[in-house]
Amino acid sequence: MKQRNLKPETLCPNCSTKYKALNRAVGKAVHRYDMLQDGDRILVAISGGADSLTMMWMLAERLRRIPIHFDLFPVHIDPGFADGFSKALEAYSANDGYSLKVEHTDYGVLGHSPMNRENPCFLCARLRRKRLFEIAAEMGCNKLALGHNKDDIIETLFLNMCYAGEISTMVPSQTMFKGRFRIIRPLAFADEQLIRDFARELGFPEFINPCPSAGHSKRQDIKTMLTQLYNSNPKIKGNLFRSMSRVKNDYLLK
Repeated sequence: MKQRNLKPETLCPNCSTKYKALNRAVGKAVHRYDMLQDGDRILVAISGGADSLTMMWMLAERLRRIPIHFDLFPVHIDPGFADGFSKALEAYSANDGYSLKVEHTDYGVLGHSPMNRENPCFLCARLRRKRLFEIAAEMGCNKLALGHNKDDIIETLFLNMCYAGEISTMVPSQTMFKGRFRIIRPLAFADEQLIRDFARELGFPEFINPCPSAGHSKRQDIKTMLTQLYNSNPKIKGNLFRSMSRVKNDYLLK
């Protein structure tokens, strides 16, 4: 991968503070869950959103300055909607110094077909994740990096409670297939708004999501509910996030 000068103070006059905050959050996740080892081959899932573009930037920047080497293989799964942005994303990636593998599929179209009206997002996401694992195996990767952030993890907790009847969420690091692959989420401790601000200051492109469910999903409903809670008390988000590592099993139903 061609490396550019990634020092935060050289990128823009005001981004250093946000870079430092984001770097602390990424460093905390990486070190607590031992996400990066020498010789790793990491498939980086690039959706085109601020989260995945920021994750790719932070991993590439970290690679430049830490004493271990790992390889990054960015991959975008095109869900097959009309007016998609995969070509523009591919061109941006090339200009930014890395080669993006684009996988063209019909997963989004299939997810929104008459045979699957109840939960199009679930099917599309499941198919995309399955294909990412297949590509990772084909490319000899041992890790899959996903751009989920702190807000995503909290929202998933509520989604699973409300719609699956269970207390569970996404975790920052997860071993899959008897240890063959490992999912890592380097942005797990980073707030969504910090990522958005960072991406805006660095001038990351904003691609329009052509998915018909964008902004109208169950996750969006949960996000709206949580935003109202956060606005009522700034401590609530932090308390919710910490509560997932402070589980008192004796006070849950058996």
